[in-house]
Amino acid sequence: MEIPGTLIEILAKANYVAVLTGAGISAESGIKTFRDPDGLWAKFNPMELASIDGFMSNPQRVWEWYQYRRDIINKAVPNPGHLALVEFEKIFPKFTLITQNVDRLHQRAGSTNVIELHGNIIENHCFSCKEPYFGETDLPGGEVPRCPKCGGMIRPSVVWFGEMLPIEALNQAEEAAMECDVFFSIGTSAEVYPAANLPYIAKRSGAVLVEVNPNPTVLSPYVDFRIAESSAIGLPNLVRLLKQKKGLE
Repeated sequence: MEIPGTLIEILAKANYVAVLTGAGISAESGIKTFRDPDGLWAKFNPMELASIDGFMSNPQRVWEWYQYRRDIINKAVPNPGHLALVEFEKIFPKFTLITQNVDRLHQRAGSTNVIELHGNIIENHCFSCKEPYFGETDLPGGEVPRCPKCGGMIRPSVVWFGEMLPIEALNQAEEAAMECDVFFSIGTSAEVYPAANLPYIAKRSGAVLVEVNPNPTVLSPYVDFRIAESSAIGLPNLVRLLKQKKGLE
């Protein structure tokens, strides 16, 4: 689809741009969400694999699930959507990237100012004493690693159902939403709170609201511009036009 010239004009003058990304941008790298049917794991409810209760009732199964997810993520590579956001960071005087994804593909692509609302699947810590864990994770028979400090079970450093988001990350994200000139919602259903509230905070604070998603969402009626394409297609086109406008290529 054609990107509106008015949006390019606005972006060319923008000082501060903030972006919220969701599962859609990672799906283009072959990473499905745990809600997708996935063979062996399709029979399990997400609550059994991503909650404290699920971990406590069957820690070995939950640990095997996350090792399975890590294997998929480690084989994935950043796609053109991730790379376009690296260019965003270079173009705008101030740029903040907020993500709901736990795969760290943004950082692998080269983004540096990333706020992880839901933690990440790469790091681990002790369930009991919260100490970061840097030891072996791939133990025989799917055995759950133990904390060398207190002996507690090691868990992935992701936010599970029923857990609070990291307060510092959430505060930083809300501050970015309130202060930015333009706010992008990219590849997210805009239904998972409190992250889903960020675009509305930005809109109420006077930001221009842009959605990049091939499918309409609950946010779509409220945006100023909607790019109805995948992020791997829409974002590189946007970067190209913006660079042309600013004389950067």
